[in-house]
Amino acid sequence: MASKEKATVAVYKFSSCDGCQLSLLNLEDELLDLAGAVEIAFFLEARRRILPGPYDVGIVEGSITTPEEAERAQQIRRECGVLIAIGTCATAGGVQALRNFADVEEYANVVYSNPEYFETLTTSTAFSEHVKVDNELWGCPVNKYQMLEAITALLQDRKPNLPQHALCLDCKLKGISCLTVSQGIPCLGPITKSGCGAICMQYGRGCYGCFGPYEQGEFENIAPLLKKHERYPDEGIKQLRTISGNAPQFIKTAEVLKGVVKQ
Repeated sequence: MASKEKATVAVYKFSSCDGCQLSLLNLEDELLDLAGAVEIAFFLEARRRILPGPYDVGIVEGSITTPEEAERAQQIRRECGVLIAIGTCATAGGVQALRNFADVEEYANVVYSNPEYFETLTTSTAFSEHVKVDNELWGCPVNKYQMLEAITALLQDRKPNLPQHALCLDCKLKGISCLTVSQGIPCLGPITKSGCGAICMQYGRGCYGCFGPYEQGEFENIAPLLKKHERYPDEGIKQLRTISGNAPQFIKTAEVLKGVVKQ
């Protein structure tokens, strides 16, 4: 993407909490350098000025949960040269994907006093299930430095240098004892990608898979381990479905777990 002019960047929000957009703003000192290297043309979270498209780079946060969002995704794909999905909502449907394993009409009736005015899809899905996405950055929220690296690599016409290991390695590097081995706490660390810095494990909580499936993880082999250490019925299934539950590998692992008998 080498050019004499600055690349134009547009940041869009779909169904989400805004946390991943805030991660971009939380770059602080690095944000000044980034703003000097690109033209932030559309970013309602940060500025009122809007420059007309098309845009060189589009960054999308949030899942597709309504018919209007599904249509808007197509429009955004047409007006952006490169499209990057950031955060677990945009890459796997996010927490909203809990509806994918339940009755969305029942949810609507419980939450809204007038559900007849509420229009939604029966599922919450990743951006890539609707349009072509050029890169995905997982996380709840996304790791701001991974996002900076992805944008920088794009501007420099190179492949981004992102972690390619499971979260378990981060615990080892930080000197954190394995919670499953030492305390019998269910943890998705062996099948989850690095990116969060092992925050939960530092405070004695097992991983919930915020950064999505680690491609080389032994998903079927972790099912008996999760079942063995569950502290209440279906704890492992609920861990798998809480954040990145609509990721195919996690869906399959949850199905395997259903058939495992606790020893």
